[in-house]
Amino acid sequence: MRLMATASKHNKGTVIIEGQEIVITNPNKLLWPELGISKITYLEKLLQLAPYLLEYCRNRYLTTIRFPNGYAGKSFYQKNAPEPTPDFVKTAVLEGIQYVHLDSVPTLLWLGNLACLEFHPSFHRIGEQLPEEWLIDIDPSRDPEPRIMEAAEAIGEALDKMGIRSVPKTSGATGVQIYVPIEHGYTFEQLRSIGLFVARYAVQKHPKLFTIERLKKDRGSLIYIDYLQHWYGKTLSAPYTPRARKDATVSTPLLWEEVARRCDIREFSLLTIESRLSEQGDLIKRVPPQNLDKVLAFVQSAAP
Repeated sequence: MRLMATASKHNKGTVIIEGQEIVITNPNKLLWPELGISKITYLEKLLQLAPYLLEYCRNRYLTTIRFPNGYAGKSFYQKNAPEPTPDFVKTAVLEGIQYVHLDSVPTLLWLGNLACLEFHPSFHRIGEQLPEEWLIDIDPSRDPEPRIMEAAEAIGEALDKMGIRSVPKTSGATGVQIYVPIEHGYTFEQLRSIGLFVARYAVQKHPKLFTIERLKKDRGSLIYIDYLQHWYGKTLSAPYTPRARKDATVSTPLLWEEVARRCDIREFSLLTIESRLSEQGDLIKRVPPQNLDKVLAFVQSAAP
């Protein structure tokens, strides 16, 4: 889909999306210069991603990362809604912070125009305390990390042995996250207890691959299993968010067969995601919400 902005002499333009007028500033500014991705092209890519990205940002507290001069320039985290905030942009307050509620295409394009290149939603819905899904973050200590898909496969196999179906997802940066759709009602504490069990098992079975050492300086070349990041008020990269990386990568759910062939995270980018989504759709939706009652009972019985 192409955006046709009505240009003005001040290097601005406007587009009408779902009845809302969005001002586009500096539409020709290059956000990924090496790939020739300008702001207007980026907004077109966001339009393609919108049905998928909004699915995982709607009804969440949203943190964005803004790169006013492109992915390689200075950046800053944006938690409070940028001002002036258009009337069509909804917000939600958590612990004194006025977060953007990303629930519409006009809001997405407004954020895109502000050079928000990354979208990081909360794990819980607005006004709720319980998690909406469960994620284990597999975080390499070096970049690039050629063993990252091997690591993802090992965690996936561990979950599979526990009867838990999961979806591997590139972070879009250097890591992989294991995404588990869950039945509603589990607490962050319960999911963390399972995460710790899985992490300890993986470290014991693959001591030359994994660590649960929190401090990066003490990890060496080992891959960190971050079971702690999944918590109330914290965030991770949303499925289908772009990332501010040289290759314009997108956080992309994968098939386990792709993990087995050791796919490259850089394969999944703003330049390739449209064709992938048309072929595969949303891979997360193929996995039904998982019941973790038996696993929780086992983990709790095995706890020292």
